[in-house]
Amino acid sequence: MPNTSPRFFNPLMIWTDVALKTGEMLVSSGSVIQMRTSRMAEHGLRPSPSDMREIHLMSEEKLAAVTESGAAIANQLHTINYALVNRAVQQWFQSHLALWSLATSFTPAQAITRGQVFLDASTRVANTWSQLSSASARIAQRALKPIHAKATSNARRLALPQPAAA
Repeated sequence: MPNTSPRFFNPLMIWTDVALKTGEMLVSSGSVIQMRTSRMAEHGLRPSPSDMREIHLMSEEKLAAVTESGAAIANQLHTINYALVNRAVQQWFQSHLALWSLATSFTPAQAITRGQVFLDASTRVANTWSQLSSASARIAQRALKPIHAKATSNARRLALPQPAAA
């Protein structure tokens, strides 16, 4: 019977959210690029004041979104991933020692006892790697959030009809 515990599905759900948000951001970014490029091409070397505001806004928004994204990544890496990676590596070595111990068993009783130790160690490794995957997905979510927010809000804003230039 498949494992249907929340811990099993959590990384999958988070990675799915990251994939969906990335797709939405890419579509929004494409339309924003197309709209901004069209406006720039329309006015050529004489951009209107609203075009100049848009160009400045574009630069400011990109810098703000990248800064916020980088801060989210740094914060998550500092607080979660280093400890999890360290634990995963330690547990990986413990599971290999348990496997070696199992392989060098002399009696069936030793093999059963050492087999259980190996199984327990391997289960801990798998759980930690699952936690690491979830943590990585949360990092990706938090890193994508400010960029996604700007891209989708710009796509909505730029899709609105523009007032006629005076």
